[in-house]
Amino acid sequence: MTAEVRRVRGRRRILDEEQILEAALSLLASRGADSVSVRGIASRVGVAPNAVYTYFPDKASVVRALAERILGEVDHGAFDDRDLPWRERIHALAADLRARLIARPGAIDLLLAGPLDGPNALALVETLLAILADAGLSPDDAARASHLLIVHSLGSIALEVAELDRPGPVLPEEQRVLRRQAALRAVPADRYPRTASAADVMAGFITTEQFTWGLDRVLDGLSVQRSSEAKQHPSDHPLRG
Repeated sequence: MTAEVRRVRGRRRILDEEQILEAALSLLASRGADSVSVRGIASRVGVAPNAVYTYFPDKASVVRALAERILGEVDHGAFDDRDLPWRERIHALAADLRARLIARPGAIDLLLAGPLDGPNALALVETLLAILADAGLSPDDAARASHLLIVHSLGSIALEVAELDRPGPVLPEEQRVLRRQAALRAVPADRYPRTASAADVMAGFITTEQFTWGLDRVLDGLSVQRSSEAKQHPSDHPLRG
């Protein structure tokens, strides 16, 4: 994030911001979020830590810049087609974000490590607000709904990623479900009867199906809200999609 970068005069600049972030991404993929530090980045590119401090004053600024870099990969243009139903556009946006974060398990830790207030984070919110406005929600309800959707998405992803073996390649969803299923079936049924009886369903909590189910329940609630608003103010809240 540009605002986080502070160049210190008088130091020799043998790197650039892009090289630093590429090194940080490499560490994230190979060793997890805990390895993303100024010292770790410097070691990865073969320089002294002071060379990294030329561009980023501390680890927090690196983490925020890296989170911004990851959010910047989301293609907002793909969700601007106003001919598509609003629910479909939100599903596509949430699925795109989830796929990117699951592919980099440590990335969710970086996103949740600080406030999401950089340009790319704000662009994500702006996209959601535009879709929700097209759905017929009032500006206040659209703002609240955008926060709710982000909380659902990032919270679901964080819980899913928490069960991944990190670092390293992500196991296919089917294998992860089988592993959860085996663990849940081992729960003592005499002590936790309801959990034991729901083991197979709960094993699927880390799946795309569960993520979509939860998102649909949120969108169902928003549909009721917009319908209520439309009845109260029919000229202000046209229903779309």
